[in-house]
This record gives sequence, C-alpha cells and structure tokens, in this order.
Amino acid sequence: QVQLVESGGGLVQPGGSLRLSCAASGSFASTYFMAWYREAPEKQRELVASITSDGKPYLDSSVVKGRFTISRDNAKNTVYLQMNSLKPEDTAVYYCYYATSGEVCWGQGTQVTVSS
Repeated sequence: QVQLVESGGGLVQPGGSLRLSCAASGSFASTYFMAWYREAPEKQRELVASITSDGKPYLDSSVVKGRFTISRDNAKNTVYLQMNSLKPEDTAVYYCYYATSGEVCWGQGTQVTVSS
C-alpha cells in the first residue's frame, strides 16, 4: 500500500508562489495516476492537476489558468505542484492523491492560505 505525505503549504500574499510536495512511499503499481486536489471551505473537493506514472501532466485550466505546474521526481518518489500568481480564491486544503487499479490513497492535506 502507498502512503502520501504533503508539505509546503502556508500563508502567502496574493501574487506570491508556493511549491507543494507529495512524498510517496510503499509499494507502487506499474501504472498509476497521481494528482493534486483542493477543498475550500463549503466547497466540493476539486481536481487541480494530475500526472501519470510515465510523466504525462494534466492541469485543469478552469482551476489553474496557466498559473500552476505539476511535475515529478521519480528518484525521490515525489510529485510537486508549483503555484504562481496565487489568488485569495486559491485558499484551500490541498490533497495529494494516488490511484491505480484496486487502490486509492489520499494524503492528509496541507493548508494553503492566500491573504494580505
């Protein structure tokens, strides 16, 4: 089973940047999918970005509009979410997600607060 630990959240001013990290450990499937979701107060959890085990990224343009980038470091089993030009509406708990056939795993979440 895979375990996920997120880090990198915090308080940032509008227009600032943060990089979230998701360190994965455990037994990985040969083919899997990892993603970042976020959940703001009183809103549904939404997909921000995803990346496949062979490195193909997907970013939800309606959410990130060219401001975010997802990447991975296979040697470190870590997925990153680089967030630039942050806005107050990006404030949320950001969750890392892993999925393969027969297994789904969520991290504990990391809080991102964008405020002046």
